[in-house]
Amino acid sequence: MSSTPDKPNKDGLTAWLSTPNLVLLSVMWGVVALLFFLLFSVTIPGEGRPFWYGIGTLLSEQIAFTFAAALCLRNGFSSKIASGRNVWLFLGFGMVSFFIGNLFFSWWELYWELDPAVSPGDLFYVGSYFCMTIGMILAVRSRRLNLELWQWGVILAIATVGVAFAAWVSHPFEFGLDASNAIADGAVTIETARPAPDWVITLEKQLDPFGPPLNLLYVVLDVLLLIIAAILLLAFWGGRFSQSWRMIAAAAFSQYVADMWFKYADKNIPNYESGDLLEVFFTFTGVFFAIGALLEYDVSTRAVSRSRRRRGPSS
Repeated sequence: MSSTPDKPNKDGLTAWLSTPNLVLLSVMWGVVALLFFLLFSVTIPGEGRPFWYGIGTLLSEQIAFTFAAALCLRNGFSSKIASGRNVWLFLGFGMVSFFIGNLFFSWWELYWELDPAVSPGDLFYVGSYFCMTIGMILAVRSRRLNLELWQWGVILAIATVGVAFAAWVSHPFEFGLDASNAIADGAVTIETARPAPDWVITLEKQLDPFGPPLNLLYVVLDVLLLIIAAILLLAFWGGRFSQSWRMIAAAAFSQYVADMWFKYADKNIPNYESGDLLEVFFTFTGVFFAIGALLEYDVSTRAVSRSRRRRGPSS
């Protein structure tokens, strides 16, 4: 008797957490983030962005990546996923790594008010790229690639444009020790409104020389992610899982756009503060990964249910 009243509540919760509702929730979060950036990203000349705006952009990204991480890891720990559990485990770990990297980046920029050209968060950002790349490569390996000539042409065109744009953004490639020498000579000083402790200043100086090669590494990983996303898009084209992998490809493209803009702005805009309009694509990255994970889980579980119905009850 006591279990009867609980059933409607459970059914209602299950219906609320259905795939269409969660996809709609993800889309709504992307729209909210876009409106937030559109309304508040423009600043008055000579004035920086307020602290609350930085917190708002951080939350828009962190909530999207948290949701994406939870859904990707759900797929990774599910035995029903057709494209492979390891694929989604690596994608989930990539989302978690990006989340942690964002925390360090924001700690450096918002709290200590430093210019986080390099911060401890970069270790997790790089880890995020590697995890996402490995996950997408595993997805490609799960398919028997039989692409036509025009499809390889599309991939080559995307790779060419991606490399050319990345090279233009990153030009010139600087690997000298000018930055570290400038710090040593006192030419560069770190000024913050909130005095940072000595260990933070020391770490900032130690990490600064790694900025140029790290930026080049990001560019290479961005282009690699873009190429793999194009291959995935064509490999899964027209199949049952095409919708989910279109979303994953869109996530990789969003990551490329946001990261290329950040690299360009940080290099060419004096005293650039993160949070410009195009950085909303970081939030879109998490949103698209979440939607892709939802669609993959929905299609996989439906396929398993149909297979069980065909076999019928075991005797």
